[in-house]
Amino acid sequence: MPRRERNKFVKRGEIISITIEDYAFGGKGIGRIRNENGQFVVFVPNTLPGQTVRCQIKKTSKQYAEAKLFEVLSPSDQEVEVPFQAIPGAPYIKLPIEIQHQYKKDSTLQLFKRIGKVENIEDLFDEFIASPEVFHYRNKMEYGFSAIRYDFEQKTDVDDFALGFKKRGTWWCAENLDKDSGLFDEQIENNLKVIRQFCIDSGLEPWHAPQKKGFFRYFVIRKSYKTNQILCNLVTTSPQISHFDMDGFVALLKELFGDRIAGLIHTTNDEIGDRTLAVTGNERLIFGEDRIVENLLGLNFEISMKSFFQTNPKSAEKLYSKVIDYALEKAETVNGKIVMDLFCGTGTIGQILASKTTGTQIIGVDIVADAIKDAKKNAERNGIKGVDFYAADVGKFLVEYPQYKGKIETIVLDPPRAGIAPKTLDKVIKIGASRMVYVSCNPATQARDTEILRQAGYKISKMSLVDQFPHTAHIESIILFEK
Repeated sequence: MPRRERNKFVKRGEIISITIEDYAFGGKGIGRIRNENGQFVVFVPNTLPGQTVRCQIKKTSKQYAEAKLFEVLSPSDQEVEVPFQAIPGAPYIKLPIEIQHQYKKDSTLQLFKRIGKVENIEDLFDEFIASPEVFHYRNKMEYGFSAIRYDFEQKTDVDDFALGFKKRGTWWCAENLDKDSGLFDEQIENNLKVIRQFCIDSGLEPWHAPQKKGFFRYFVIRKSYKTNQILCNLVTTSPQISHFDMDGFVALLKELFGDRIAGLIHTTNDEIGDRTLAVTGNERLIFGEDRIVENLLGLNFEISMKSFFQTNPKSAEKLYSKVIDYALEKAETVNGKIVMDLFCGTGTIGQILASKTTGTQIIGVDIVADAIKDAKKNAERNGIKGVDFYAADVGKFLVEYPQYKGKIETIVLDPPRAGIAPKTLDKVIKIGASRMVYVSCNPATQARDTEILRQAGYKISKMSLVDQFPHTAHIESIILFEK
């Protein structure tokens, strides 16, 4: 067996300092090592051109290495000061939003050239749609408890009670959130330290991930922009629940947030895995309602703790409007016809489309049964007719309902981040629709699927990008494919 050639620039596990020189899709900063052996590329996620960072090499090859960011040693000269606490989930919050948009647009278009083989993608580009709100745009946040806290002054982790976000690159250590992060709700985040102190005073322990023990696990909050109400969920283990002053906790939330509190849910999670809601856990409504109501484009949607719903609803309105615009560019393929809404989630797109068309039948399909339940409830709440929702695997559904083959002219696709499985995409293609509106939260998998669709006779007619998550690397793309 030939001996593997040793990398002449870096080795796996090595900790290095490097200056970031360029930006690649997905928030990967590009640094370069130069020495007597030549030049070598290192990709470091969540970094910006101009920053000098400390990182650890996690993967190497002959062409490049991938590293994990530890800390930013010096900022880029493009960054500006903001009045928010820095958190791992907003690595670009100090970068002016216009520059963020340019990075996202340029890197995504390059992705479609490289993976999707669409050389003229710039000519097909329609619009970059900015988030209406740059700060405080999220409607849900999950705060984690931890018995290991990162101390910024000592630059090390310590045994202490923490409530906030995981330190970047760790699964066992959390950073306290002491004030507004700029992403969620200012009043809530400025009071999180008060909630943390109440929990500390209870004498019960936060979750210790390495030891897999503790009481407090998560504090999750959903917010409605329609009503400004919030729905809270305290997630704990079960053995010591009788020792926790739940009435006192309710009183504290009412004192801090008043009439904004729609309800409090208590969820038990005794699983050792790091997930918010356990498969085997119990959920109990402590007071108030177990759901809130949000409005999108004139339609009301009930949202429970388990519901999937767009995290940035004001930007989601922009996204859905563009999807509807693309679908209705040839209204004759929609009005009075059957339209498939595949990977439909809670059926938001299908319901909006049904409300803006005449005699259209929407067939919504999603594998998540709870999402389909919400879709049916919301359609009834909004008085939307002509929508049928099925809880099923999309690929299996298309096999079990062959009567739709050849009868569909327009399909809406909104798959999860992994994209569409090749066998499922083949079944979608065999439906024979002349048009597809493909929404993606991960343009990398959409670009992969684009090459398959092009080989099947579809071409990109238009493409738009929607910035659903300012200050992160995430970008959503909408493509109109036509035969």
